[in-house]
Amino acid sequence: MGKVAVAATVVCTAAVCAAAVLVVRRRMRSSGKWAMAEAILRELEEKCATPTAKLRRVADAMMVEMHAGLAIEGGSKLKMLISYVDNLPTGNEKGLFYALDLGGTNFRVMRVQLGGKENAIKQEFDEVSIPPQLMTSSSNDLFDFIAEALARFVATEADDFHLPPGRQRELGFTFSFPVRQLSLASGTLINWTKGFLIEDAIGQDVVGELTKAMERVGLDMRVTALVNDTVGTLAGGRYSNPDVVAAVILGTGTNAAYVERAHAIPKWQGLLPKSGEMVINMEWGNFRSSHLPLTVYDYTLDADSLNPGDQIFEKLISGMYLGEIVRIVLCTMAEKASFFGDTIPPKLNIPFILRTPDMSAMHHDTSPDLKVVGSKLKDILEVPNSCLTMRKIVVAICDIVATRGARLSAAGIVGILTKLERDVPKEGEKPPRSVIALDGGLFEHYTKFRECMKATIEELLEEVSDSVVIEHSNDGSGIGAALLAASHSQYLEVEEES
Repeated sequence: MGKVAVAATVVCTAAVCAAAVLVVRRRMRSSGKWAMAEAILRELEEKCATPTAKLRRVADAMMVEMHAGLAIEGGSKLKMLISYVDNLPTGNEKGLFYALDLGGTNFRVMRVQLGGKENAIKQEFDEVSIPPQLMTSSSNDLFDFIAEALARFVATEADDFHLPPGRQRELGFTFSFPVRQLSLASGTLINWTKGFLIEDAIGQDVVGELTKAMERVGLDMRVTALVNDTVGTLAGGRYSNPDVVAAVILGTGTNAAYVERAHAIPKWQGLLPKSGEMVINMEWGNFRSSHLPLTVYDYTLDADSLNPGDQIFEKLISGMYLGEIVRIVLCTMAEKASFFGDTIPPKLNIPFILRTPDMSAMHHDTSPDLKVVGSKLKDILEVPNSCLTMRKIVVAICDIVATRGARLSAAGIVGILTKLERDVPKEGEKPPRSVIALDGGLFEHYTKFRECMKATIEELLEEVSDSVVIEHSNDGSGIGAALLAASHSQYLEVEEES
């Protein structure tokens, strides 16, 4: 019995020792794991750094590219498209106007009654889903469907919306697909995006296609203005505030438009507009500069995208991509530092599975145990257990990526103000008030991004920052199209004479 007891004791002791060694090895592995993860995090922070001096160089590069894009077609990565909008709303517009906003799988129709500065805008709208089969059908099928929905909406016009006798209804058309603008109310479709592929519409004037469809359904309406959503946001902002000089969209995608002096557009071939101004659609998502802080993760994202080499600025700052950058960083940590354990969560390898709203929710988590972060990792990536250290590292990644995006957005805005010579005070003069109209879900809902962007603008502009205001223009693009229909109405001269 004694020998058996001794043997049993030896076996138990050996088992305990083996278990202890296993625990020590796991602790050593775990310690190495966090050290490697933190090294990757430190490198990410260094590569994404946006010190003030670097941001000033980005702003200056933006201004240089703006000049180049205005000088000659194709002279810059920035398209600097002439919008043909030379009369922005003043607030004095009166009358009934319609808007159509087509930019995705839904479109909106809107009517507004304008009563000048003394009266509030009265508006109604309806949202319509486009049947999937029409997204790949024919131009006639799509525009007939839109025209029929517009006609039904017009038919519900109540008595408190007044169209003067003998006048034709006028429409502002927001069309958020690539278009080669020919005039204020005409433009040919370059290509479809967002899941649309209607071959016979490519190369056609989209205003002409809509007009023919309205005629087919018996709707007497004139398209007065064809605009994109950023120009619409600028118009909406200017209507309520005459100091608005630019508009920026920060949502799934990003863009900017601003009011340029007409004589500062060398590539403009026509007569200079009476107003002396022209709205420029920058298409700033395609901005690129050697001063942008790009990382290996950005190069990976770009290489795997549908448009490698294009839209680099957009891939750094917009809602479409911020969450994806975080996912790519986490993939690297999983591979090189066993961040999630011995196996990589299969869901982590799915592109765009981590959306920017989820990133924002984790970034804004203030609970002591970062409960929201744990829930997101579990629900989205199927990581069942995550310790506090892991959650803190995830939040740190979100902070680095969002901060870089916000600060680069600010530098872009300062670049526009530099081009307009509104970035430094003129000797003996008080700087003019400059309002930037901002719209888009990223700006509206990602609080830390928005506040960081605003603070960075103040940091870059120093003493001029008091004269620069960032103003949220909620849903500015839809109403902006109706306002542009008003400010370019065919009846303006009649009203002025009377």
